[in-house]
Amino acid sequence: MKASRSIEVLVVGAGPTGLALAAQLHAYGAHFRIVDRQLDRVRESRALAIQPRTLEALAPYGVTDELVARGNPAVQLRLHLPGRTVRLPLFDIGTRDTPYPFLLFLSQAETESVLGSRLAEAGTVVERGTELTEARTEGTHVACRLRHQDGREESVNARYVVGCDGAHSTVRDQAGIRFGGHSYPQTFLLADLEVDGLERGAVHAYMTEAGMLFFFPLVTPASWRVLAIRPPEAMSTGTPVDIGQVQAIVDRYVSDRLHLRDPVWMTGFRLHNRGARNYRAGRFFLAGDAAHIHSPAGAQGMNTGIQDALNLGWKLALVCNGAAGEALLDTYESERAPVGRQVLRFTDRAFTVATGSTPLLRLARTRVAPRVAPLVVRLAPLRAAVFRTLSQLGIRYRRSPATAKSPHRRGHGPRPGDRLPDTPGNLHALTAEPGYHLLLCGPRDSWDPDVITTATSGREHLIHVHTLGTSGPWRGITHCLVRPDGYLAYRAEGTDLAGLRGYLDRWLPSSEAEKPR
Repeated sequence: MKASRSIEVLVVGAGPTGLALAAQLHAYGAHFRIVDRQLDRVRESRALAIQPRTLEALAPYGVTDELVARGNPAVQLRLHLPGRTVRLPLFDIGTRDTPYPFLLFLSQAETESVLGSRLAEAGTVVERGTELTEARTEGTHVACRLRHQDGREESVNARYVVGCDGAHSTVRDQAGIRFGGHSYPQTFLLADLEVDGLERGAVHAYMTEAGMLFFFPLVTPASWRVLAIRPPEAMSTGTPVDIGQVQAIVDRYVSDRLHLRDPVWMTGFRLHNRGARNYRAGRFFLAGDAAHIHSPAGAQGMNTGIQDALNLGWKLALVCNGAAGEALLDTYESERAPVGRQVLRFTDRAFTVATGSTPLLRLARTRVAPRVAPLVVRLAPLRAAVFRTLSQLGIRYRRSPATAKSPHRRGHGPRPGDRLPDTPGNLHALTAEPGYHLLLCGPRDSWDPDVITTATSGREHLIHVHTLGTSGPWRGITHCLVRPDGYLAYRAEGTDLAGLRGYLDRWLPSSEAEKPR
């Protein structure tokens, strides 16, 4: 076995969550490795939708434009109910503050391909065929044992280990973190294939007494993804899925004749609703499916995992580089665990309504839904609220220890803990550089350069200063500190920066940190 090597962060798992984490760690100059026991990335679609907030969060790392170019930005839903079809716009309201006002349908295989290619271009090697077999805390590091494809073993000392290794996480087991929850009794099937007779460019959902059937538009590896409950006589997940079985299920749900052909990938599976008790245990962290697994309702899973990663990576890098103290790492769990719990609750309720077999739920799908759905179309505030939830643009960290508490007047713009909107003035592009961003709003001659220099002294390489004039999202003279992940850390009215300096002294106390790449 090779002698121990030392690194700052070991990322275990190279799915979308691990790859996103690696991209951020690279951007912030951390010394890390990323390993995965699988020999190759996934070739199937698996997760298939990217939410607007995820596209925003990935944009600074140079992958979003390529993701959009490869995907299918669907904005329409066809809800097929008994006796009628309701046309529902998906993301037509509440989208003015994002450059990505759509749900992007793109297979997980393509998402991983784009992220992996970006890392390769930056010189980061994803070490595939490399498995973590043991990890134990020894003082200031985690002693890890890696087994390579050829049987070689290697010892690595990592300051921190992040488990992005899925539902059966080795990191979670090694850290001793409980993973509680339940399994659903139904089994499901997925199939990527071609469909004749189905309107293109929209999501199709068939709501029946037996349950729901979905068709999602893709580009590759096929034009459509089918998701359906398997009939009771074929409930075993060990029963192979074939095109005849999928066609029979579709015929059972759909009155119009749809012809399925040319399957690329088909599988049966069982769904679970489980969450990690903790997202951090000492020097171990969990992200993505290692921390939470749930039904695909609302296309939340992969998106939540990627945003876990992009909440954590910059914090690890700043601590490793000496710019921040360990307390910053504690904010990962306090910020992301509530999000994970909310996703578990939401997907569980939606799943129960869509698949439940009780008389009440069957009645809701066949009698209530046909009457209520047309009303929903006309309720713009309700559609806007649904969009903000599903798109994950409504996620905020107002109760985080790293969010400064400040007085707020209604209608005076985003508050500390909120996501920075893109309007006015393309603020996301302005704040895309690695690091914090200080936004100064109000007449330009209001801001004294010497006062700004004093407030940011010793941290100039970590804080980018932007004078917005009167075009910012706040009224009057206001200053705001934007975190590396695009959320507001601090905001105050006026030109007195003493409060800002106090915030920086607490969370970025050192002037010896390395400059992000």
